Amino acid sequence: MERRQQGKLSRNTVWKKIKSKSFVVKLVLAGITFVLICLFIFNIFIWKSDVSKLDNPVPQPTIIYDQNGDIASKISNSNIEGVSIEEIPKEVIHAVISTEDQRFYKHNGVNYIGIIRAFFQNLISGEVVAGGSTITQQLAKNVFLTHERTFTRKIKELILTKKIERTYTKDEIMERYLNQIYFGEGAWGIQRAAQTYFGKDVSELSLSESAILAGLIKAPSVLSPIKNLDKAVERRNIVLTLMKNEGYIDQSDVEKAKKQTIVLESKKFDDKYKGKYPYYVDHIIEEAIQKYDLTENEVLSGGLHFYTELNPTIQNATEEVYENGNLFPESQKDQLIQSGGIFINPSTGGINALVGGRGEHTFRGFNHATQLIRQPGSIMKPLAVYTPALEQGYDTFDLLEDNPLNIDGYQPTNYDKQYRGQVTMYDAVVNSYNVPAVWLLNKMGLDYGINAVERFGIPLIEEDHGLGLALGGMSKGTSPLLMAQAFSTFANNGLMVEAHAIKKIEDANGNLLGEWQKNATQVTEPDVAQKMTYMLKGVVNEGSGIKAQVEGVEIAGKTGTTQLPFLADGGAKDHWFVGYTPQLVGAIWLGYDKTDQDHYLLSTSSGTTTVIFKEIISKSASEISNKDFDLTLIENKYKQELKKKKYEEERKEEEKERKDERKERKEAEKERKEEEKKKQKERKEEEKDRNSKDKKDDED
Repeated sequence: MERRQQGKLSRNTVWKKIKSKSFVVKLVLAGITFVLICLFIFNIFIWKSDVSKLDNPVPQPTIIYDQNGDIASKISNSNIEGVSIEEIPKEVIHAVISTEDQRFYKHNGVNYIGIIRAFFQNLISGEVVAGGSTITQQLAKNVFLTHERTFTRKIKELILTKKIERTYTKDEIMERYLNQIYFGEGAWGIQRAAQTYFGKDVSELSLSESAILAGLIKAPSVLSPIKNLDKAVERRNIVLTLMKNEGYIDQSDVEKAKKQTIVLESKKFDDKYKGKYPYYVDHIIEEAIQKYDLTENEVLSGGLHFYTELNPTIQNATEEVYENGNLFPESQKDQLIQSGGIFINPSTGGINALVGGRGEHTFRGFNHATQLIRQPGSIMKPLAVYTPALEQGYDTFDLLEDNPLNIDGYQPTNYDKQYRGQVTMYDAVVNSYNVPAVWLLNKMGLDYGINAVERFGIPLIEEDHGLGLALGGMSKGTSPLLMAQAFSTFANNGLMVEAHAIKKIEDANGNLLGEWQKNATQVTEPDVAQKMTYMLKGVVNEGSGIKAQVEGVEIAGKTGTTQLPFLADGGAKDHWFVGYTPQLVGAIWLGYDKTDQDHYLLSTSSGTTTVIFKEIISKSASEISNKDFDLTLIENKYKQELKKKKYEEERKEEEKERKDERKERKEAEKERKEEEKKKQKERKEEEKDRNSKDKKDDED
């Protein structure tokens, strides 16, 4: 009882103290002191921050290292052509302010209303999902910071923003911002943007052109007028409306600008690459953005060091082959036959080489080795049909049906329109017969094929869930990168390692920013992988891939050809070949970007992509050992099968020889009889002549 009374008394005493004026005053003073200390510390950080880098718009180059640690290439946006604020039309500045930061000339670097709004959005979501960045904040982030969305980075951004605002005038900040920002198509800075899109100096830009360039800042790749003029015009109109709302122009200016004809005229510049291997470097940039959350600006101007899986010997070999026009079919004059090739180390998943196209390279242009999406044709058969069939208990020399097939109206045919009754799985693979593949997928169950393809890392959608999947029939398709990665499973005893180009990334000071973490999937069992390799070796040794043979190197692989989307006398839309040695897997695609009745392939993949693959492997011989495929799990069993197959082939050959001998004897007997008949006829004629002569002599 006494304790309860003492506790009550103690609480009353505390409450009285809180209610006392002196305590409230002390609490307020403590709060003010805390705020002042925080502001003092904050200002110390601002004072110590160095933003002098803004005086020089030239960034540090990013260095690319090959798998040996040697410098392979350097990339930089150091071709920025800075211009003064006086040279930039007021329409450009007004357009940028209207879209990016309406209160630019009114605030002191921070839009507190925007920050408060973003703060509550981030608080609700539990992470940084929105920002209230001003132009000054964007400049601080682009030049000094990474693009990660964390509260620590936002605090650093605020400190640098305040330092920039205290160091430079608003016009100087705007000038540096417009000289640093990326406008797409390799154009850094407003001057290069004006030259890249309109072939003119920034001072000559019209209101319409200024609005287009300002609109690009939001998403330069998507809104580029070179890639999508309609989207660029739509975005321009939004910018013009915002400019009107801010009072920079009136409605008549908007209407006049909308009526102006947009003339795209790019001025040519030197390639920003200071070294070699532009397509490989393009992919490194893409991988850094997608897998390591870096921005293109960070990659190109951050002075980073990329350590990669690039093999210079194989990369040089690939580039040499792609520069040799004699190895490719003749193109139509108005469109070049395109191609993409990629080579992966199956045990590590490292991309050793890639070339993303033929003809003139465009910075971060379309990459046919990694970004192409096309139907794969028969190279899908090992993934969708034969691997799951082996997993379900079928075997290499089991007999499959090869007769006319009609499954709910779906009637596949073989390429030669012939049927052979029954064929072994081996022969079906080697000769790329279509009907046995569809028959087998239907018999074992479509779901097994769908599941297998997805295990191989090939994305499918609902429209792909049909028996046509056996022959590579997909609503969209897949890429050489994904097909090379999938086939690496067979070369690596059923284990598929995710393909990658980057091993690690360091900043200019050697600090680790990111490192490759091995991501492997056991797609199938080792014995299944070896059985597939055994059959795919047959494709190269005696089937449609025979032109991929390289003396002294064991090669397995599969050809693929896709049909034209219109009726034509022969021809194909796409040619594929995916081949591999024990140490290297390569995928080659060939075709027109735009296939129509005037642009399609006339030959078959057995004479195009296989030859390209062979030439690259031949030139890369120093990197490929004479090691044979590991077939130890099936060797003994298949030795007996091979012995039996060889015996049957020899027996068939002997039977054929006996038939030929019987035929020859029959023909010889027939010739002898005909000769005898002929002689008898001649004798009769002679006898007749003698009788006639004797009769005449008797009459005389």
